[in-house]
Amino acid sequence: MIVTLKAEEASQLQLVEREDINDEEDLFEAIDKLISSGINAGDVRKLQDAGIYTCNGLMMHTKKHLTGIKGLSEAKVDKICEAAEKIVNFGYITGSDALLKRKSVIRITTGSLALDELLGGGIETSAITEAFGEFRSGKTQLAHTLCVSTQDLEGLTCPPRISESVTRFCFQPNELASIYGLYANLAFLWQLPTNMKGGNGKVAYIDTEGTFRPDRIIPIAERFGMDPGAVLDNIIYARAYTYEHQYNLLLGLAAKMAEEPFRLLIVDSVIALFRVDFTGRGELAERQQKLAQMLSRLTKIAEEFNVAVYMTNQVIADPGGGVFISDPKKPAGGHVLAHAATIRLMFRKGKGEQRVCKVFDAPNLPEAEAISYLSYILIANC
Repeated sequence: MIVTLKAEEASQLQLVEREDINDEEDLFEAIDKLISSGINAGDVRKLQDAGIYTCNGLMMHTKKHLTGIKGLSEAKVDKICEAAEKIVNFGYITGSDALLKRKSVIRITTGSLALDELLGGGIETSAITEAFGEFRSGKTQLAHTLCVSTQDLEGLTCPPRISESVTRFCFQPNELASIYGLYANLAFLWQLPTNMKGGNGKVAYIDTEGTFRPDRIIPIAERFGMDPGAVLDNIIYARAYTYEHQYNLLLGLAAKMAEEPFRLLIVDSVIALFRVDFTGRGELAERQQKLAQMLSRLTKIAEEFNVAVYMTNQVIADPGGGVFISDPKKPAGGHVLAHAATIRLMFRKGKGEQRVCKVFDAPNLPEAEAISYLSYILIANC
């Protein structure tokens, strides 16, 4: 099969879609700026010890929570909040300003052209994307791919020999003769400049199921024409064993994100430890409350540091699904998790190595499906 790609079509296939931002540091204000507003440096350090490193993050906490920090009285908290309000604007803005603010959103490629088109360009920053589905449906595979595609792909352009002429890619009948194979070959051809070592967007990976495999990153990085060593160095990884440990890892992440340019936070999976640490209906209310606090923290991280949060979720059997539903499964976590996620994606197995992704819920995307070869297109040579 021969696929023809015109120059103007090639220019639209970008590995990372983003608007030009003059100064990304303007996305948040460091908590140290409170010192110049008359706040004691010791009180600022107490805020940092509590995991608050930006004025934006400070305004996302209630005064009740802030007074719970050791050494901060109610009067001090009032003074701190008043100073922070003068530095950051958390009031009303016009719709035009909101649209301008949306230009800072970065879309990270999934490695699949069909899936990118389904998502309007890729995984969004400043939002939580939830992927749920049964085992071996492609959720963790996508997480590994995002670890690579998030990193320094800003300068990638189509080589002149491609943009100046029509390029043809040929596939054998027994190969993935499709546009997905075309996209993978383009990803291979678009090389990074030799002076760019990655680092445009670092990745934080919180693993609750023990499924992260750094050796899987190597072939994916090579597929994107990137240095595997540099890619792995730009990923920070932590294995969580309890829901408390998982939450504490999120608290410590704020310090790193305030100092370095992170673009992606992966939690794989968000619900696993909660299902282990809380059992029975008697602990269900407490579990959902703790889960809500965890999800609230993820939302704040996404908006505070303009990072994309990609979290995987498990499914549970739905006995009330009805006899007419062939696959009666629903995502775990209940309504608490459903309301927290900005975009919900449902993954399921297709024929053979096909994986089907469906937009289950999104504020700006229509309900649709995309078929991709997640297990092959990102690793194997097509």
